[in-house]
Amino acid sequence: MFPLRRNLVFVLAWILFWALNVFVAVQDFIRNEHSDALWKPVLWEGSSALTTTVLMLIQLSGSRGDARLLGTPARWFARQALWLPMYWIAFVPLAFGMRNGVYALVGETYRHDPLPQLFLYESIKISIFVGLFTAIRFGVESYRALLEQKLRAEQAHARLAEAQLLRLGQQMQPHFLFNALNTVSSLMYTDVARADATLAQLADMLRSTLALGERHTASLATELRLAQAYAGVMAERFADRVGIAWQVDDSLLGHDVPVLSLQPLLENVFKHTVERRRGLTRIAVSARREGATLVLGVEDDAGELRGEPEGEVLGELQGEQRGEAGAAPARSGGGIGLANLRARLAALYGDAARLELAGLPRGGVRAEVRLPCAS
Repeated sequence: MFPLRRNLVFVLAWILFWALNVFVAVQDFIRNEHSDALWKPVLWEGSSALTTTVLMLIQLSGSRGDARLLGTPARWFARQALWLPMYWIAFVPLAFGMRNGVYALVGETYRHDPLPQLFLYESIKISIFVGLFTAIRFGVESYRALLEQKLRAEQAHARLAEAQLLRLGQQMQPHFLFNALNTVSSLMYTDVARADATLAQLADMLRSTLALGERHTASLATELRLAQAYAGVMAERFADRVGIAWQVDDSLLGHDVPVLSLQPLLENVFKHTVERRRGLTRIAVSARREGATLVLGVEDDAGELRGEPEGEVLGELQGEQRGEAGAAPARSGGGIGLANLRARLAALYGDAARLELAGLPRGGVRAEVRLPCAS
């Protein structure tokens, strides 16, 4: 049998239809027969309703597998037409048998046309009724199938995005760990105590990262703890060469942001600016709201932005400080962190989020992640 909750609208419409039929039959009986025996029109329409309901339920139960034919209406209607003989054969004996039985119980005789004429007339009536009901059923079931197909497509898209995010997250974690361990490795040859302290800080950071599991977003407060831990590890490596200021709107700490969204921006500054110069690099990390947008920013006062095509993040996005005495030679690559972040933003928010980089008039580079921020 077809599930009731799924077809509640059908059931309510069916009950309303037959209730209206009973009401009309009673009004006609009062107007034409001038009798108080209102049970008679109720019996006539009630027996028709009960018989038709039973036959419809049998058809619905037996034709559940025909849903696969909704894409070919001719075949679907042909399959439903095969049920018409059941109505022709069963309707008159069941409905009129109930009427005759009730009339006999009250000592009256139910009169009707001769059986051949009765079968022909009722078969035409029931065929028209079943045809209209089948057409309505086809429209409703086709619309429902379309909605289900759309839902399945959206679910498949969501699963694909989930798989993409998981792949990007798996790519991001080894990349970050590789850079952090390089920092510890460089300290081991110069200051063992600092290397040990940095390892402890790195361990705390990794525990926080692992606690997030496979989540793709976390609160801004959590993201800031991770970013500050990363900045602390890197500041140990570049002692006296970096100063970091944190400018965060505390009212935004509960808002969700992509996991490891600030760390790639900081890494980009350390790799392409701090590492290549001996002077002090000042970095400002900010989180603020602009209308319905949450803006995460990382700004330095010494980097330079290469003249690459708009939106290109696969190569280096910040160049070395030109003319800096003692600067390290330029490195190739290094864009995986930002490319990964941009891909994750696209998977999570579509066009509603973006990563922007811009050179500052007085020198330096500002990187901003713009996210939708509900009130």
